[in-house]
Amino acid sequence: MTQSSAGHPAGVALDGKRAGRARVWLDRLYDGAGALGALCVFVIFVLMVLGGVGRQMNWHVSGLNDVVAWLCAAAGFFAMAHAFRHGDFVRVTLLLEVASPRVRRALDVGCLLIAAVSVSYLTYAATSFTWESYEFAEMATGLVVIPIWIPQSTFVLGCWLLLIAMIDELAGVLRGDKPSYQRAVEERHAAGDFSSDV
Repeated sequence: MTQSSAGHPAGVALDGKRAGRARVWLDRLYDGAGALGALCVFVIFVLMVLGGVGRQMNWHVSGLNDVVAWLCAAAGFFAMAHAFRHGDFVRVTLLLEVASPRVRRALDVGCLLIAAVSVSYLTYAATSFTWESYEFAEMATGLVVIPIWIPQSTFVLGCWLLLIAMIDELAGVLRGDKPSYQRAVEERHAAGDFSSDV
């Protein structure tokens, strides 16, 4: 086996590089999805202002309600993976805080396994449901008539992103890493930010 310039076997160095690239790519994926969720919230704000002004000006803005409803769902689902990784999901940690590191790790693995299985089922159901909407050319029933699979696809993408984040987190904890959501909360606390605990 050849040696790298750092003295490590070349295969180990390449594996570490690949793992580093995968980590960067996944973090960018989660951050991008979070940014997309934030963009949806901003567009909701713009549409709400437009709707308020439009009603005063007697413009026909009724269809905006449908778009705002779809964007609300998109904002929530796109942001799930990012929120999960950054410790913004509601978690009950009373037992974890008093457990030994070994027991805590076992509990984290158990919880992540249950979560991954649950999200797998949710992702399967959402994907199947949306695929049926596409196959049957189902249309939205509101004032904005478009194929309903288009807004439903944000639900599917959000579920897939959350599933990837769950499996990513589970793999990290199984390797012995501290969960990213735990690190994020500890970093906020170290900076004196306890706003997420209120």
